[in-house]
Amino acid sequence: MTRSSPALAIDHAPTLDALFAEPAQEAAYAIAEIEGALPKWRRGAYYVNGPASFGLGEVRYQHWLDGDGMVAALRFEDGTTHFASRFVGTRKRTDETREGRALYRAFGTRFEGDRLRRNLMLEPPVNVAVQPFAGTLLALGEQSLPLELDPVTLETRGEFDFGGALNEVSPFAAHAKIDPTSGHLFNFGVAYAADRTTLTLYEFDKHGRRVSRRRQPLDAPYTIHDFALAPRFAVFHAGPYLMHVERLLAGGTLLDALEFDARRPSELLLVPRTKGAEPKRIRVDEGYCLHMINAFEEAETLVVDLILYERPLYAEYHPLPNLFADVSKGRVVRYAVNLETGEATNATLAGYDAAPDFPSIDPELVGKAYDQFWCLGISAAGAPGRKFFDQLVRMSSSGDDVDCFTLPQGEHFGGEPAYVAGPTPEEAVVIVEVFRPEAVGGRCGFALFRAHDLAAGPVVEIPLSTKILPGFHSSFAKEVRQ
Repeated sequence: MTRSSPALAIDHAPTLDALFAEPAQEAAYAIAEIEGALPKWRRGAYYVNGPASFGLGEVRYQHWLDGDGMVAALRFEDGTTHFASRFVGTRKRTDETREGRALYRAFGTRFEGDRLRRNLMLEPPVNVAVQPFAGTLLALGEQSLPLELDPVTLETRGEFDFGGALNEVSPFAAHAKIDPTSGHLFNFGVAYAADRTTLTLYEFDKHGRRVSRRRQPLDAPYTIHDFALAPRFAVFHAGPYLMHVERLLAGGTLLDALEFDARRPSELLLVPRTKGAEPKRIRVDEGYCLHMINAFEEAETLVVDLILYERPLYAEYHPLPNLFADVSKGRVVRYAVNLETGEATNATLAGYDAAPDFPSIDPELVGKAYDQFWCLGISAAGAPGRKFFDQLVRMSSSGDDVDCFTLPQGEHFGGEPAYVAGPTPEEAVVIVEVFRPEAVGGRCGFALFRAHDLAAGPVVEIPLSTKILPGFHSSFAKEVRQ
């Protein structure tokens, strides 16, 4: 069954121009006017991280991933709603603000005299994700140490190295996962070199102490952005998007260093969570996966759900603000892997293919059987011309139930939808960023939808008096400790 609000023909060009023309603003204030009634049970904080400033001095960044990271927060406590936004205090932003000019090469932008960290890697803008963990708040970037933030003020406290277990060139991905059973944090990093590529799987206990580190050699320099956590395995999609690090070291951008070879096969890489077990490599459909949804086990069958595209998405983030000009229609794919024989079957979950992205589930169901997930979509996917996310979508994990809300013309969603459980399933909500065209430089904010009835529209809107930009990944913390 598909339920959807009416879709309109959309011209995103004017509002995207205005949206990305100026940086977001740092702010901290209580929100007095809220449209709708907030749930009485509300308490906790919603966080979202994303690029929020696209240049300094004479340098204007060309790629969405280039921008300096900013974390925005909505904090619900004692009957009040507080908003805060603050740039992540990276070395990159600190050095460039002091000098008044761009210094470091970015993901898709290079310039004369630009620098790398230790001549090995980009100086990270830490602009991808944000995760409450071990009594603090971590801002995460791509393949770099997370930065610790104050959960209330969002002030950057410094690099978080897990008690010395990592260093400033340790690869550490943006998609850390919390095991809801143990409270342990799992993540991975991919180390690239001209002659070898190695994936490392990390596990840290709930206090941030390293429990294990497992290294897995790869037979090609796969770019891997995300993974899924199952009870016995960490699951990776190793597809034909390859990183030629020598191109970066020779002066190119990271975007220059990437190559998509559609002829190359894809596979699921299953890295055991326990010492002594052997990894498994499972041949699967060709295609490109940026984000996983979830994985779980039923006896000796491993179920893996992910979003598969015909080709990579990073080229669709370039050049700003011409986003998603040629984005293909993605599809949600379920693989069922027989862990005894290594054979896999697959099925496309029907019902929605309009470039679904930023999938999220109830965080208590990570690694467990689940029945639905939420994501953003682009109603005009497959049509030429710049466009952006204008649909909020809920899909059942079986694919037979799609619930969709489409914004009016020229309005946009941003950020991964965050699921927040209520006292009953009917009271659960999802939180997402919303950008309205009548004041793209001011009328932005957040919306709360009933998690199981998106098509009915938002039940609460929280407008801001300051500007934010569309974020990437989000999280919700039930408890906030300064």
